[in-house]
Amino acid sequence: MVAQTQELEAQHWVKTRSSLDPSQSTFLTWKGKIYAFIPGEKRQLLFKILGLSVSRCIPTQEGSWDFTSRELTYYLNPETDEILPKWENPWTGETVSVLHVANNPVQGKFQGKFPAQVEGDNTTFVFDLFPTYPNPLADDRKFAEYTPYPIYQAAELFKLTVPTADLFNSALPSVSQLQLSWDRIGQWLPWMKMGDRPGNLIYSAFGSKVSGLTELPQLLQDEINNRIPLYKQAPKAFVEGEDMTSWLYFQKHFQAYLAGETFPLPQPEEE
Repeated sequence: MVAQTQELEAQHWVKTRSSLDPSQSTFLTWKGKIYAFIPGEKRQLLFKILGLSVSRCIPTQEGSWDFTSRELTYYLNPETDEILPKWENPWTGETVSVLHVANNPVQGKFQGKFPAQVEGDNTTFVFDLFPTYPNPLADDRKFAEYTPYPIYQAAELFKLTVPTADLFNSALPSVSQLQLSWDRIGQWLPWMKMGDRPGNLIYSAFGSKVSGLTELPQLLQDEINNRIPLYKQAPKAFVEGEDMTSWLYFQKHFQAYLAGETFPLPQPEEE
């Protein structure tokens, strides 16, 4: 069967990415690998990754929703699958603290039409994103060894496949299954302290939607229950302001990074 491109309503995307029920937090989880991609060098597996998004969609008017979420991604030892508190940079020989991803909030507005590839029982949303904007740390000389580039640039390639019947079943606030594919080409992360060395990071990951906190991988459950209970649920309301990113998190917690503290920093549960 040949896939047909259809323009679906925003509610169908809300059911895919999160839920039509604003009282519910929805979990996506993913795992994968990060490689170094350097001109003239063979590939090098640097990290495995394990992460999640916990999200909520809040209706604002007919056909429009505020999306709000929090994201975690842990960098793991590629041989043992253990969380890396420190990392020895194989190019510089320096050991640095690892800043795992703890982006809070990550937000958006869902409205209008969303193109999807409908192929019988399955429907796939495809998003090829190429964020390009001024590096928020480039003007501060103390970050020159970490992220000297004036422009942040990346490619984010997403494919989310869900049961077609779920999208059009009005009794379901959220799809029953979701398969996520996520590939990324990105710059060196600031905490890696790679300076202006040529090369990129290649991310290759896949994931799914799970029914709740207890369905997450045990490592993520342990971290949330013991260190960062804020991530037990999505934010309860949309917050005006910019999204948190790895670059802004590095800027905000630079002194804790230099002091060798363990990341993500502890965060209590939301009242």
